[in-house]
Amino acid sequence: MPAGVEWHEMARQWWADVWSSPMSPEWDDSDLHNVILCAMLYNDIWMAETAKDRKDAAAEYRLQRKDLGLTPYDRRRLEWTIETASEAREKGEKRRSASKPKAPADDPADDPRNGLRLA
Repeated sequence: MPAGVEWHEMARQWWADVWSSPMSPEWDDSDLHNVILCAMLYNDIWMAETAKDRKDAAAEYRLQRKDLGLTPYDRRRLEWTIETASEAREKGEKRRSASKPKAPADDPADDPRNGLRLA
């Protein structure tokens, strides 16, 4: 975070969250200026002394964060995906198969499930 600013704890958390988010690898060096601007605006929301100042900072923050893909709608507009449907499906299948009971390693004929038949 830039020095020389009194940072509210919520702004510090915001900074940590955005840099650990899946969107941050999408940003290039020129986006750093917008990230800093958004951090300052987010800080202004928390440091505002009046409701009007807080509302003004929140309105500007809402406008500026769009370009960073910080909301689901903005990610969609930028055509960014955090996880594709096929990746989610593969992870789900892997998770489900890990919880399925395994067939006995012994002789398959000894598996009691083999006695089950459809009528």
